[in-house]
Amino acid sequence: MPSSVKHARLESRNTRARLKRGRQAHWQALIPSQLHLGYARQADEPDGRWILRLRLGSARKDGKHYFSQYRIRTLGRADDVEAADGQRVLSYQQALAAARAAVDTPQGRVHRLTVRQAMERYVECKRAQGQPVADLVSRSRAHILPLLGDLVVEELTAEQLRRWLAALAASPAQTRPKSGKPQYQAEPVTDEDIRRRRASANRVLTYLKAMLNFAYDEGHVASRDAWGRKLKPFRDVELARVRYLSTDEARRLINAADADFRPLVRAALETGCRYSELARLEVQDFNADAGTLTIRKSKISKARHIILTEEGSGFFRQHCAGRGGGERMFVHKEGQHWAASEQGRPIDEANTRARLQPPITFHGLRHTWASLAVMAGMPLMVVAKNLGHTSTATVEKHYGHLAPSYVAEAIRAGAPRYGIKPDKRVVPLR
Repeated sequence: MPSSVKHARLESRNTRARLKRGRQAHWQALIPSQLHLGYARQADEPDGRWILRLRLGSARKDGKHYFSQYRIRTLGRADDVEAADGQRVLSYQQALAAARAAVDTPQGRVHRLTVRQAMERYVECKRAQGQPVADLVSRSRAHILPLLGDLVVEELTAEQLRRWLAALAASPAQTRPKSGKPQYQAEPVTDEDIRRRRASANRVLTYLKAMLNFAYDEGHVASRDAWGRKLKPFRDVELARVRYLSTDEARRLINAADADFRPLVRAALETGCRYSELARLEVQDFNADAGTLTIRKSKISKARHIILTEEGSGFFRQHCAGRGGGERMFVHKEGQHWAASEQGRPIDEANTRARLQPPITFHGLRHTWASLAVMAGMPLMVVAKNLGHTSTATVEKHYGHLAPSYVAEAIRAGAPRYGIKPDKRVVPLR
């Protein structure tokens, strides 16, 4: 990933004279991460020279690391001593115009950017900002780049993108690759299968639009009509039924879990944390005095403090007793760390032993904490804060129907009654 360019003051002779001389050029970003105007002046040179640097893309080196490819050329001498003539000796404004004119040719046009190149730039920008990119990279490699990667962003049409979205929603879901080859589930047939595939396609579309909007903001595309108002996501596909446990089922699951996996299950039910957040915790992240747990790195890279109940504080206090602050909080009985996606098999085994039907995933323990908290009357904003959401929108979508509300109470109090008594001969089967 290229490092960010420190902006140099190149506009006047006086500011350029104060710059350090040597082989390294001083740069101004005309298009961030893409096009730079540079100025270099050797220690024994009376004047400096203007340099154009155009980024062409990234290539893999030795099958492991990526490095950036650039086209670099000298535009002319700077007018540090001689007066600018617009050809051999250039002023700052003339060098600026020459740099922009150079990339407006068919050989160097920056906006002739492919979707693959645009995605590389977008991922680099997200990484530079410290934002997580793992899901973005995996989804783009699986669903965006195979069909759209070699198309030029400037030439994309709404019809192309609509066909791509429809094909993605109709395709079978991919699972974890084996031996480098993608694995697929059965094709979507039922209404629930179709809803899930469309919801997944919408999430990929969100990534694609964000990347294309980034390319537009960076000046690589003249218009975003192809993916703006003309390209719509699937509607009414996000309202999935949330599976959560009752308190009795939660106790059964805890008791049925393996000894080294049981603390992870208990922690998820006490906090609503994701598996990845729990796996990264250290003993020092639990504050026994305040009764809080600090999540230093979350899905959106924002730290948060989780408020624990007295029961939750008691569990973490007992689990962390006598251990060093720098130790991982949750480990296997052999002392190994819990790795990514390692929770799948033990949660399945615990489901079987606890006889939970339908079974619940580890992420469902997060839904359990949120659902039970909402049904107990906890305000949605408080639930969202503990879960790490920036607003109540996600909480309202998944759990809002569980919350006691003025509307529900008013309807149950004031809706008409017809005085029809139930037939006592009809009783539910046990």
